[in-house]
Amino acid sequence: MSTALEPEAPKAGGPLSWLVTNIIRIGVAIFVPLVTFLGLYLGFIYLRDSDAPKSFVAVVAIVWGVGGVALLYLVSNWLVEKLGDPWRGHIQPFVFVGPAVAILIWYLALPTARTFYRSLYDADGKVFVGLMNYVAVFTNRAMYTAFRNNLMWIIFGATACVVFGLIVAVLADRSRFERFAKSLVFLPMAISMVGAGVIWNMIYAVNPNIGLLNAIYTGLTGNAPIAWKADAAIQPWNNVFLIVVMIWLQTGFAMVLFSAAIKGIPGDLLEAARVDGATEMQVFFRIMIPYIMPTIITVGTTVIIFTLKIFDVVQVMTGGQFNTQVIATQFYQESFTSQNPGYGSAIAIVLLITVVPIMIYNLKQFREGEAF
Repeated sequence: MSTALEPEAPKAGGPLSWLVTNIIRIGVAIFVPLVTFLGLYLGFIYLRDSDAPKSFVAVVAIVWGVGGVALLYLVSNWLVEKLGDPWRGHIQPFVFVGPAVAILIWYLALPTARTFYRSLYDADGKVFVGLMNYVAVFTNRAMYTAFRNNLMWIIFGATACVVFGLIVAVLADRSRFERFAKSLVFLPMAISMVGAGVIWNMIYAVNPNIGLLNAIYTGLTGNAPIAWKADAAIQPWNNVFLIVVMIWLQTGFAMVLFSAAIKGIPGDLLEAARVDGATEMQVFFRIMIPYIMPTIITVGTTVIIFTLKIFDVVQVMTGGQFNTQVIATQFYQESFTSQNPGYGSAIAIVLLITVVPIMIYNLKQFREGEAF
């Protein structure tokens, strides 16, 4: 009796016929998805260059894309199902994982390698300069300011998101208006970073008739309005006014995860602590915090990664001026404004190297099942 791990037995035509048949099957299983993918690509090129109304092109593109991808998987899976058991077991996983891996390689791994390669050349990409661009990254005064500002975003922004998210999660769970309170806190997550930057730009506007903060400040003190984002007298603390925007956006994210973790704490454990005379503060710090510590670490590292890559808020609100630049805005400035892609690529690689260890730690937490 043959098992699923044994090769398919040769047919009556002999070993040669069996070999040829399986080679044809494998060839078709590879060829047809490639043809399907090529057809999708040519279809999108045709739609892009078409003179049809844009709305019609958009609808057709969505149908073509979603339907084409579904067709690609259905055809590929149907062909693999026609293979024998040993071939099906080896090939079928790649039918579903293969396209995702190919996209990651094409849009992530290769651009990263290309960026590193580009960082070893000068602004024109003709003269090999080795690690000189990296030396410039760590000796440039503007980059020192960017590193300092990113550190401020981590210390004040990430910490505040975790603390406020945890406080709201604990307090909201005890309230009769839990859903309403959580909805209000989570609502800013539905706003894009650019949209949030525009909203807070109006709040910080110098004109008291527009800027809410200056309207309150001038009304209470009678002093002249302050350019909160640009005033040299308060630099580098003007960064805090930008960090507030991220706190407003990300506290809801932290709150949702903390609330889920807190609900996972056994009620009997909390009740037993209270019966033994523990105060609410003791229950919070000695039971809740240790119990959800893996979640706190995971949320904290996730927010830190977000703050290291922050770009939208700074670019929209100050354009990286007034000593508010961060690593990402410096990369944009050097690559596209100053037309020095070699130096800009070096900044991007430094940012990647900064983020990768935190990402690896997060993935390790998920793998060990301790994240939530």
